[in-house]
Amino acid sequence: MKKKVLAMMIAAMAVLSGCGGEEEESSSPIMDITPVALATEKPVGEPEESEAEPEEEPEEIREGMYRSELTNEWIDESLKNQRPVAVMVDNEKIALPHYGLTEADIVYEMMNSTLNNRITRFMAIVKDWGKIEQFGSIRSTRSTNIYLAGEWNAVLCHDGGPYFAMDLVKEKDYCDNFTGTFSRVDNGKKREYTEYIVAGDLEKNFNSKGYSIEYNQYYEGPHYTFSKKELDLADTGNAITCNEIQLKPFAHNGSTLKYNAETGTYDYYEYGEPHLDPQHDNAQLTFKNLLIQSCSFSNLGEGYMVYNVIDNSGNEGYYITNGKAIEVTWYKGSDTSPTVYYNSRTGEEIEFNTGKTYIAIVPSDTWDKIVIQ
Repeated sequence: MKKKVLAMMIAAMAVLSGCGGEEEESSSPIMDITPVALATEKPVGEPEESEAEPEEEPEEIREGMYRSELTNEWIDESLKNQRPVAVMVDNEKIALPHYGLTEADIVYEMMNSTLNNRITRFMAIVKDWGKIEQFGSIRSTRSTNIYLAGEWNAVLCHDGGPYFAMDLVKEKDYCDNFTGTFSRVDNGKKREYTEYIVAGDLEKNFNSKGYSIEYNQYYEGPHYTFSKKELDLADTGNAITCNEIQLKPFAHNGSTLKYNAETGTYDYYEYGEPHLDPQHDNAQLTFKNLLIQSCSFSNLGEGYMVYNVIDNSGNEGYYITNGKAIEVTWYKGSDTSPTVYYNSRTGEEIEFNTGKTYIAIVPSDTWDKIVIQ
């Protein structure tokens, strides 16, 4: 009922926004709506009509396991309240290959600098970080990553950052972080490409900092609503075919995702090559769900910038799964509130397929360069 009311409100807002001349400041559709029950009288003596409700299949239960709030996949029950980590991973070609990235539940890719042909950097969200053997290499954070890690209640793992990002880390009470405290691995490269999270590093960091390993008061709950059955976006009525998406705005990396019909996931490519993980037998990085968000940014000087990810005005995007894409509108109300996605046509919050998710934050000034085919 709540989603239907919300959908009607968004539709109404869309109609109103098309009227008049000057733009008015819009309010977010993300709000708590209490449905009002309408009383109806039935004639005296008329029997109550009843409709047989379809029986729902009982929820599956697996001993000692639960469905991850990040992917909906079955994982060990001991992890249920464990906070994830958000790991900054260098994405310059010389930093390849990346170790352990296939262990991430969520991977963000975003422009790291307006220089160097808008090179990107990854931020990997990892729930079961206790199993990490080698992950990285690790590089510095940017301001945008602090806001995004905040919505997962994740501990930010990085190696420093520009002064304004480090000032923001200190300013934000929700931002627990580990910086420059990971292991060095001799890989024959310059020092800036040799820092990795290796087994035991995170446990030592948590003990040293005294951070809670479990979700704390800043956690606002799970992000996504997962579908109970495999989603086919063709059923939405506004889906387009998406067997490949070329993220031309990420010109330096040439980031591309191709639909793999055999696995039902999207394989990730950059620099013209498959992205392979030597930590796991050169497995290719692949995702069940793709979120592509258009987002404006503010220049901070010398190529540094910050995306305006906290925005309730309603920005464009795509949700992509199983070879289909639909247009979505996204909202984020505060530092620690989850980004929420709505079907642009129906106004209803989207559901996700079980599996890993890739999120691209694309500069709005190059949004029209994306190629979907």
